[in-house]
Amino acid sequence: MEDSIKKTEAAIEAILFSIGDAVPLKELSNVLEIDDKTLEKIITNMMDKYEQEDRGIRLVKLENSYQLCTKNEHYDVLSKIVNMPKKHNLTDSLMETLSIIAYKQPVTRQEIEAIRGVSCSHAINKLMDYNLVVEVGRLDAIGRPILFGTSEDFLRCFGVASMDELPIITPDKIEDFKQQAMEEANIIVEV
Repeated sequence: MEDSIKKTEAAIEAILFSIGDAVPLKELSNVLEIDDKTLEKIITNMMDKYEQEDRGIRLVKLENSYQLCTKNEHYDVLSKIVNMPKKHNLTDSLMETLSIIAYKQPVTRQEIEAIRGVSCSHAINKLMDYNLVVEVGRLDAIGRPILFGTSEDFLRCFGVASMDELPIITPDKIEDFKQQAMEEANIIVEV
């Protein structure tokens, strides 16, 4: 039995390493001819082992898919060997735009601009360049505007397995944000 599990783990590693991107559990289950529940237990066990051991990679869950990734603490070494630029800096403008997309997705550029009150074309293009935002379709309305949503890279970068893990914004937090924004803009509200 243990030998069979080791062979399955090796096959999972081979698949995830070869593909490079996230692979849905259903596809892994079909290829390995193992039921979803059993396979998920094996993968969860593998994830735990990767985290406990001093290894350069980890196994991550993204929605209902799995992917092998490099551990964050090795980024500096990797950037030297592949001559990559450092992580992208997200300005306040980019973070605001990304937050709106994450919480309102799918969302159009016009909806984002209505919330932010400024043009967002540049911010959306930058976020797409960074592969944090992707086109997810078109709105069935006049002009068929593009709908934007977050990508798997967004989930990886922010360390969440699914959109359900994003912090919930409660109405009192929204009021605090509005008050802070008014104070920053030097708007005095009489009560």
